Amino acid sequence: MCLMTHITKGANTPVPAALLRVAVCRQHVPGAPAVDASALLLDAAGKVRGDADLVFYNQPAHPSGAVRHAGTAEGGGQLAEWLEVDLPRVEPSVQRVLIAGSCDGGVFGQVPGLHVQALTAEGMVVAHYTVSDARNETAFVLGEFYRRNGQWKFRAVGQGYASGLAGLATDFGIAVAEPAPPAAAPTAAVPFPTPAPAPAPAIAPPAPAFAPTAAAFAAPPPVTSPVAAPVDAAPRSLGPEFPPYTQRGQGNGVVSVDAPLPPGPVVVEAWHQGEGYFGMHTLNRRNKDDDLLANSTLRDFRCRVLVQPPKDRPLRLRVEADNDWTVLVQPLSVLRHLGPGPLHGYGPEVVAYTGPVADLDVDFAGDEDGGGYFGLWSLEASRLHDLDDRDLLVNDTDRLRQTVPIADGPLLLLLEADGAWQLDARPLHTPGTATAQADGVHTGRGEKTLTLVNPTPGRPALLEYACPGSDGGLGHRLVLVDEYDDEEDLVQGYRHGAHGRTLLFTKGEPQVRLRLADVGDWSLRLLPVEQAPLLTGPAEGRGSTVFRYEGPPALLGLCRTVSGDQVVTTRTVQADGRSKVSADTKRRRPVTGPLWVTQAGHCYVQVWTTDETGWRIEPAGLATVPVLDRAPVEGQGYGVVRNAGPEAEVMVQHDALGGATLPVLWELDERLEPVRRISTASGLQRVPSGYLQIRTSGRWALEPRG
Repeated sequence: MCLMTHITKGANTPVPAALLRVAVCRQHVPGAPAVDASALLLDAAGKVRGDADLVFYNQPAHPSGAVRHAGTAEGGGQLAEWLEVDLPRVEPSVQRVLIAGSCDGGVFGQVPGLHVQALTAEGMVVAHYTVSDARNETAFVLGEFYRRNGQWKFRAVGQGYASGLAGLATDFGIAVAEPAPPAAAPTAAVPFPTPAPAPAPAIAPPAPAFAPTAAAFAAPPPVTSPVAAPVDAAPRSLGPEFPPYTQRGQGNGVVSVDAPLPPGPVVVEAWHQGEGYFGMHTLNRRNKDDDLLANSTLRDFRCRVLVQPPKDRPLRLRVEADNDWTVLVQPLSVLRHLGPGPLHGYGPEVVAYTGPVADLDVDFAGDEDGGGYFGLWSLEASRLHDLDDRDLLVNDTDRLRQTVPIADGPLLLLLEADGAWQLDARPLHTPGTATAQADGVHTGRGEKTLTLVNPTPGRPALLEYACPGSDGGLGHRLVLVDEYDDEEDLVQGYRHGAHGRTLLFTKGEPQVRLRLADVGDWSLRLLPVEQAPLLTGPAEGRGSTVFRYEGPPALLGLCRTVSGDQVVTTRTVQADGRSKVSADTKRRRPVTGPLWVTQAGHCYVQVWTTDETGWRIEPAGLATVPVLDRAPVEGQGYGVVRNAGPEAEVMVQHDALGGATLPVLWELDERLEPVRRISTASGLQRVPSGYLQIRTSGRWALEPRG
C-alpha cells in the first residue's frame, strides 16, 4: 500500500477527505540546513485571502481549525516538521492547500533526504514525494492538496524559489515588507515579531493584510528556560512553546513523557480509531489512577484536555483502548480560537478566547441517541496555575441551546461533550462605539459601492432592500465584491423583486463590499438575523424573504398562491454560508423539497421571487415522505422519496410537459443535505438506501425493479 503512494514530480494521487498529518522530513545530518514547514490556503484565484491563510511556526493555527502547525519531531535518523490538514474543515472558498518549506542556513540542494508525506490519523501513508532535483533554492512548494470533482487529491509540485520564502509568499498574494534598517548600535532582535495588519480605507478594496518582515520567517529559537507569559498575551502566549511529544499504541498502554516540559498546563490530545472503548487517566506518584481525562465509546473518538504535569517527575498517563490510539502532548498554542464566527466541534476540547465581555451561545446536538452529557467551564489566564479554579457555565444532558455570559479574555473554555457542539461569542455593545450608520440604513441614487459592517460579527444578518427604480432591462443588481474585485450576484431584480429581504454575511464576515448596479433610487437596511420570523407551521406571503427554522430535518412544501409565470424558489442556508436549492415552481400545485439542518438542528430558509408573486410554504415531518417499495411513486415537480430497502434498481419515467427540463435525481444524507447527484436522465438507475430528491418541473414516476 505504501509503495503505491510514492509519486513523482507533477503526479497526483487521491487522498481521503479526513484529518491528515503531513510531515516535511529530512535526514538528521549534523551541519545540514534546517527546514521549516508552512501551509498556504488559496482561493480559486490561487491567492491567500489574508494573513490568516499562512500557517507556520509563528502563526500555528488557521482560524477555521482546518490547518495547524504541530511542531517538530525526531527519530530513526530523521527530522520532521509536522502540519495537520483537516480536509473536511477546509472552507468551501479554499480550493488548494499548499505545503511549503523554507531553508535556514543553506540551500535545499544541501538538505539530505528531503521528502514530504501525508498520513491518516491511523498512521497509514496516503502520499509520499521525494525531492531529488533541489539545487540553490531557499524555499520550496513541495506539494498541494486540491479539490477535483468533489474529491481531494495530492499533487507533487516540487517548485523551488531562489528568492526564499518571501518570494514564494509574494507569488501567492502576501505582501512581504522589507526589513527595517538596523539601528546604530546592534541589539538583540526580538524573535518572531507578530506583524500588525495595515488599516485599509473604509470603502477602498482592502489590501492584503499580512506584511511580515524578514525576521518573522526566521528559524524558531531553541527551547530555553521558559518564563510565564503575561496574562494579557494572545492565546499562543498563554504558555511556553515546546516540541510536541507523540506516542502510538494499540490496546492498553502507558504513556510516559520523558522529555522535559515547561511549567504550566499542557494540552493532551488523544485519538482512538474505530468503535469501542477509550479511557485515559493521569498516574500519581504511586503509579495509580489519578485524574480521569477521557471515558468514551464514541466512534473515532478524539479529544483535547488540559493537564497540569507534575513538577518533580515525568507526566505519565494510563490508556485503556480497544483499538489503535495516538496521544500527543502539546503546548497551548495548538488550541483553536473562538471568534469571530461560530466554532464547531465534536467531543471534549479546550478552546481559547481573547475577545471582550460577551454572551456565549451554546448549541449541543447530543449523542447518537439525542442524549449525552455536555459540560462547559471557563478558566481565566490568571488562574492557569490551578486548573480546579474554574467557573462552571453549563452542566446538562440531552440536546440543548443556551446562552451564558463569559468574561473578557484571555481565557480558556473547557468542554466535555458526548457529541457535536457549536459555540458563538457575541461581544456586548460598549457605549461610545462609533458606526458609520447607527441605524444600519443606507440610501442613495444611482450606482454606488458600499462597505457594509456586520451588526453582529460572526453571525449572518438580514439585508432589507428597496430598489423601486431600475436602469437595466433585467432590473437592478446588488453584487458582492471580494478583495480581488471578483463579483457575485446577491440580488437580481427580475428574480428577487424590487423589495425584499435576503441573507448577508452568511459566513460571519465582519464587513462586505456591496455594489449597486442598474439602480435608480435605493434603500438598504441591516437587521439582526433574529428578526427573521421563526418557521413553525404554514406561512404565506409575497416577494423575497427569510425565515429561521429550528428543529429536526423535515420536508418543505411550496406552492404559488397568485397566478403568473414567475418562479418561486426556496433555498436552505446553513450558518457557515452553504446554500442548497430546496424547490422551485411556477404552479399552484404543491411541490416538496428538503429542509436540510445542521447537527444542532437549525437553518435559514430563503424564499426568492418577485414582489407581486404570492406563495405558501409549510414544513412537514419525515413520516410524510413517500416510501419507494414495490409500487411506483409518482409526482409532478420537485419531490422527496425514501428507499427503505437496500441499494436497488429503479426505472425513472419522466414527462417534461412540453418543456426542456430533465429529471435530476439526488442522494440526500440523514440530515437531508444533497450529497451526490445520481442521474440527469430517464431510464434504469441504481439508487442507494435512504432519502432521494427529484428535481424537475414535469411529471415523474420511480418504479422499483427486481
